[in-house]
Amino acid sequence: MFDLIKKIISNDNGKTKTTDQDIIDAHLALTILLLEAAYADGECSGEEKEHLIATLVTNFGVSRQEIDTLLTDRDKEQREYVSLFRYTHFINENFSEKQKISIMESVWRIILIDDHLEAHEDHFAHKLANLLQLSHNELIDAKLRARKQLL
Repeated sequence: MFDLIKKIISNDNGKTKTTDQDIIDAHLALTILLLEAAYADGECSGEEKEHLIATLVTNFGVSRQEIDTLLTDRDKEQREYVSLFRYTHFINENFSEKQKISIMESVWRIILIDDHLEAHEDHFAHKLANLLQLSHNELIDAKLRARKQLL
């Protein structure tokens, strides 16, 4: 679904100039955002983590080995740098609106997987949508699609 990671940065004549670092940065940004969603209520259940990993593998083409590395990097990043701006800025610069909405749906699925929406989780989703420059309608539509996918 996300071949865009391989085509993140294109020049004017359409040739791909994606580097390995761009792909690593995209995977790290996606992992950070999804993990932050999973931890928005202060904890990440086993079900949330399994869904997060499945989402990264299935929807974003991240290998399990890379996920383990990214999770380690996330812990390091979390200790060193808390702001999501760095990651959302990267996504805003390299992803289409449709792809950002897909990310938001993934975030909502992780938040809603336990069938309970806490205020911290809702706040995180609204904050993330704002950082991803998504409208309130796009946020709500993504939430409704995510909820329907979990049924």
